[in-house]
Amino acid sequence: MKKGFSTMAKLIKLGKIMRFENFVPVLALLIFTCATLPTLTKSLVKTIVIDAGHGGHDSGCQYGGVKEKDVTLKIALELGKKINDKFPEIKVFYTRKTDEFVKLWDRAEIANKAHADLFISIHCNANKKNTVYGTETFAMGLHKAEGNLDIAKRENDVILMEEQYIERYDGFDPNSPETHIILSLHQNAYLEKSITFASLIEKQFSQINNRTSRGVKQAGFLVLWKTKMPSVLIETGFLSNKQDRILLTSKSGVDKIVNAIANSVADF
Repeated sequence: MKKGFSTMAKLIKLGKIMRFENFVPVLALLIFTCATLPTLTKSLVKTIVIDAGHGGHDSGCQYGGVKEKDVTLKIALELGKKINDKFPEIKVFYTRKTDEFVKLWDRAEIANKAHADLFISIHCNANKKNTVYGTETFAMGLHKAEGNLDIAKRENDVILMEEQYIERYDGFDPNSPETHIILSLHQNAYLEKSITFASLIEKQFSQINNRTSRGVKQAGFLVLWKTKMPSVLIETGFLSNKQDRILLTSKSGVDKIVNAIANSVADF
């Protein structure tokens, strides 16, 4: 209370120093700022859709008896719980909550129908060299390295399990390198925010002990293609690497990944 009176006394003193007609606009601006501050700082993220990659007869990559579809579902569900705990006001939806196959096109449609403010697709990486490890977060866009194209091709090959995929995806052929290049040229209105969010995620990952961030990248992913909000695809680690695989299948490892992504949502 004393602090409040002190502040008011200073304002009155300031009014005496300034001419009255100059002081009134300043006082009005201060009152307006104080009144609108809670509104200005309120989170613009009200709805998040979390996508657990693969599922059902689509196992994703498999190494050491570990299937990508199981890891992504575990992380997705735990992430949703964590976000609900930290931000009860945020609505969380999932593209799948069980071991079921969901078409890539339907995943984006779920996010669009929910009017999501963020779309987070969870995946695990793989490489022919089992020494490669670390995290990568992708936004939709032009791939600048052959490795990024290879990852996009692997994730997009899922549509071969869908009926009439050529019609559904506007003639996209996962067996054609040219169509992947054309898709990677797609830029949407949310690209800048997607890259910003991806950067926050990788920054959080880099702070986890014994974790290596491979950075933010861009490539043409069908699951991100028609989303109408900032969207990212997170490669949480390489199942082909033993150490990454151990982390991705341990409770402590999953907790670290989930906390990092939830923290990035708070930062965003």
